[in-house]
Amino acid sequence: MTARERAQELIENMNFLPDAQERFLQVINWGKKGAGLPEDLKREEFRIEGCQSMLWLVPELRDGKCYFRCDSDAFITKGVASIMCHVYSDSTPREIVDLPVDFMAEAGVTQHLSPNRSNGLSQLGKRIQGFAQSCLQA
Repeated sequence: MTARERAQELIENMNFLPDAQERFLQVINWGKKGAGLPEDLKREEFRIEGCQSMLWLVPELRDGKCYFRCDSDAFITKGVASIMCHVYSDSTPREIVDLPVDFMAEAGVTQHLSPNRSNGLSQLGKRIQGFAQSCLQA
């Protein structure tokens, strides 16, 4: 399954939910179920600036595909990040660069985020896209 297909599946699943409150609860559930990171990976180099909570993203290029792991000290932030990691992981750098983060709004994930959390989401998207772009140039 491609990143675009995973994004489309997310949009369909989230829009199937009856209202914004249910979508918000789904994001929190993603955060609660997310695997997280071991403490030794919660380093400054992996931290996403601009988010009100602590957020880490660990990118990896393996066999021509990008993989992302994340963690946060807040379930909402971890849920949003986990969704993005799910959509973008196991994708080629080109697939990632070609899929802007606006699918999150289409899925109804961003509408109820505070300005600080929206900023964190934006910074997370830039980090993911930047990593993929650097892999293309390498």
